[in-house]
Amino acid sequence: MAVFMIYSSKEKQALELITAAKSVGAAEVKAVSINDEAQANALAAAGAEVSLISNDAITLADVAALASALGQAAAQLGADTILLSSDRRGKEIAGRLAAILDGGCLTEITAIKANGDKIECQRNALGGATVATQYIASDKKIIAIRPKTFDAPGAGSGSVSAMTVDVKASTIKLVETKTRAGDAVDIEAAEVLVAVGQGLKSQDELPAVEALAKKLGGEVACSKPVATDKKWLSEERIIGLSGKKCKPELAILLGISGQVQFTVGIRDAKVIVAVNSDEKATINSMADYILTADLHDVVKEMNTGL
Repeated sequence: MAVFMIYSSKEKQALELITAAKSVGAAEVKAVSINDEAQANALAAAGAEVSLISNDAITLADVAALASALGQAAAQLGADTILLSSDRRGKEIAGRLAAILDGGCLTEITAIKANGDKIECQRNALGGATVATQYIASDKKIIAIRPKTFDAPGAGSGSVSAMTVDVKASTIKLVETKTRAGDAVDIEAAEVLVAVGQGLKSQDELPAVEALAKKLGGEVACSKPVATDKKWLSEERIIGLSGKKCKPELAILLGISGQVQFTVGIRDAKVIVAVNSDEKATINSMADYILTADLHDVVKEMNTGL
């Protein structure tokens, strides 16, 4: 039976990985936490057997050191299947860890299931035009799962124990951190998104869209041309292959035609509402609710009614 080990530097994503491991039959989930006792306790409270590595030589900025520590942890725990979060750091760790363990690696996974002794993984392929089902044939498996693919688990009964690894002092020194200039919005974390496309006639219409998003407790997002060509919104708000992959509870899509470059970033939303004057718009094929109408009238009426 496979022995699962999970790791993410972010507590919420690490909790999601516990659920992911259990979804493919892991009877016991072994987790690693590095220099984060609070995270270790949270994972133990969710049922994981946590190994806490406390080593000042390891910094999050040094991905090579992180991968080295995790490789040693996997060896000590006898883990043959490592689940990571498919964020920027996790994807780099996945590649490095595959090289260290001589294993196979898949990233950007959106679904996993057990099929006999295989773990079948789904991920976007051909630029998002299709979903491929793949599995790792090698003994060591490193799988990076997209954040928000799984929910956090309920309460459990785990434990925390100390683990020692041999990592050389990092040659990378973190001097300073600065908030990124410009728009600091995180549309991936939003539970509600109101997204605009090229059906929006003028930048002057944006305040009404922003007002609607605020009333719904959400954020404004957009298709790529609205940000890169028209420059009405920042690139931090782009949904799709060139931007963010989002999984909100509700996505209201205003004047968006439905090109695959956009839909790949929003198709996992729990509820999709498409507003478009074209009743044959491609976006309607993936929507839960369709409103064939002028988006400007719809936004006005919704703002009035809320």
